[in-house]
Amino acid sequence: MSPSLQLTTETLTEAAIIATIRRLIECESPSADDDAVARSADLVAEVGTELLGVAPERIVIDGCTHLRWRFGAATRVLLLAHHDTVWPLGTIERLPYGIVDGVLRGPGSFDMKTGLAMALHAIASLEDRDGVTLLVTGDEETGSARSRALIEETVRGASGALVPEASADGGAWKAARKGVSMYEIAVQGRAAHAGLEPEKGVNATVALANLVLLASGLGDPEAGTTVTPTFASSGTTSNTVPAEARLFIDVRAWSAAELERVDRALRAYASPVSDAVIAVHGGINRPPLAREMSQPLVDLARRLGAQHGLAEVAAVAVGGGSDGNFTAGAGVPTLDGVGAVGGGAHADDEHAIVAEILPRTRLLADMAAEISRTDGPWQN
Repeated sequence: MSPSLQLTTETLTEAAIIATIRRLIECESPSADDDAVARSADLVAEVGTELLGVAPERIVIDGCTHLRWRFGAATRVLLLAHHDTVWPLGTIERLPYGIVDGVLRGPGSFDMKTGLAMALHAIASLEDRDGVTLLVTGDEETGSARSRALIEETVRGASGALVPEASADGGAWKAARKGVSMYEIAVQGRAAHAGLEPEKGVNATVALANLVLLASGLGDPEAGTTVTPTFASSGTTSNTVPAEARLFIDVRAWSAAELERVDRALRAYASPVSDAVIAVHGGINRPPLAREMSQPLVDLARRLGAQHGLAEVAAVAVGGGSDGNFTAGAGVPTLDGVGAVGGGAHADDEHAIVAEILPRTRLLADMAAEISRTDGPWQN
């Protein structure tokens, strides 16, 4: 039986999906606010229970709320979404939900509340949900430190994972993602009066400046490795030798070997400022999503899309990481970017194209249905 013949139609309409998207967008869920994320989880659980007929597991890890629906004894296909966003409380007043000329807007509309709604409706449309699991995490935008173990435990043994994150330009699948490392490096110096006796101080700013230069030189354009010093702070007053400083560094690379090379170099940093103490926090956060882990599912998406008369979309490599990096790193075939088509992630012009929502939800449902009947890693 074709997977498309297993679908029901009551919940798989453009109007129904858009109604869910609006509910999700208007419940703000900034990652850094555990209470807001918990309120969002309440709403997602309510919507999901209405659509799926069963309440989720509510999993709170270090104050962050995640939700999981499991159908059947074993997970064969995991749909992996997140309900947190980068937008602070109150953004909905400045950037309200709305649809104009077929473009849906609102904070989190593209990344990734449209994709979350698509996942809920795709699963709701399946008559046979055996082997399907939906995991909705609450800390993806801050690196998934509190959900990584949950993701890896949930996907273990699955045949495939589908990540309804926002698509790449033009609706392209995200077939490869760079791995990510995130660092916070603290420098401890010693304060002194900058005019009277600066020699008695240990200048944390100077130690930090040297670290910035070191980090900036660790990138490798040929390998596609970027090492970007981002946020920095130091000092207290304009006439005091700074006793403390800190620096955040963002690292992206196509290979685990490159992430490890940069990690070793940062941890080996020896400050030229005598007596400055360097403490490196963080490290390798997400393994790369290699193209060979996604290609079987790209082939499946194209085959099923052709059956629906959908134009073939590109499969591209992108620099940003997602929770799909974890599922691929666990050895499970993974296709990312199967959610909204639009643009403006993390920007005021964030938006999703309405006309793309229903066809891609149908395709997501078809893919989930086919993978859910497969034992062992998916091979198209």
